[in-house]
Amino acid sequence: MSNWEGPPAPLKYTVFWTYADALLLGALSFPLLLVSVGLIGIPTWLLGWKPPGRAIPLLASQFLFYLLWLAALYLWLKTHYRRPFWRAMAWERPEKGWANCFAWGIVTALAVMTVGGILRPPQIDMPLTELLRERASLVWVGAFAVTLGPLWEELAFRGFLMPLLARSLKVAPAILLTAMVFAGLHGPEYAWSWKHLALITVAGVAFGWMRHNSGSTAAATVMHAGYNLVFFLGMLIPRPVP
Repeated sequence: MSNWEGPPAPLKYTVFWTYADALLLGALSFPLLLVSVGLIGIPTWLLGWKPPGRAIPLLASQFLFYLLWLAALYLWLKTHYRRPFWRAMAWERPEKGWANCFAWGIVTALAVMTVGGILRPPQIDMPLTELLRERASLVWVGAFAVTLGPLWEELAFRGFLMPLLARSLKVAPAILLTAMVFAGLHGPEYAWSWKHLALITVAGVAFGWMRHNSGSTAAATVMHAGYNLVFFLGMLIPRPVP
């Protein structure tokens, strides 16, 4: 029997949270985002501080949002269910080691680039591309892309959502549906270009595969970091002017 078949929930730990919990955490996202933007933006405006790069206040707001959302998830699981957070999220060392997970991230990035060369998604002026033109923003964007970004996204999607879906569905549909929701999160960033979202879905499926086969959300996080690093370095390469 392949790893894609079998019982609805072959993931390592018992899923004790519910879809009501997922809706609650999802509903908290927008208010927490507003709070994060306000807590960073209002003091900055009142003090008249001009950061050396535009990425700093944007990433600070996003960092705070991720922190608040994860804190809400942590407190909910600890107080409502009285269960250990990191164990529930299957955060543990993968059997094949961190380097193997990171290498799979690089392989996935190269594979997605290859598929992208076939699909030829439209060129979109993304805020991130503009920020990378500022030298002061480069370090902050790169650090965020390989640390907190993958950490939050993998805990939220492969740690929290995917096991919940796998309890109701078989593994393959759970991985695919989680990847589609994951891609939808990036929709506004790519002007809802279906080709871009299809590529992100492919990456999300790969992260889900790592989560399922390793039994570790940490493994998917390290893989995601390797994937993001390749694309970050790729965005630094000057493109020829048409």
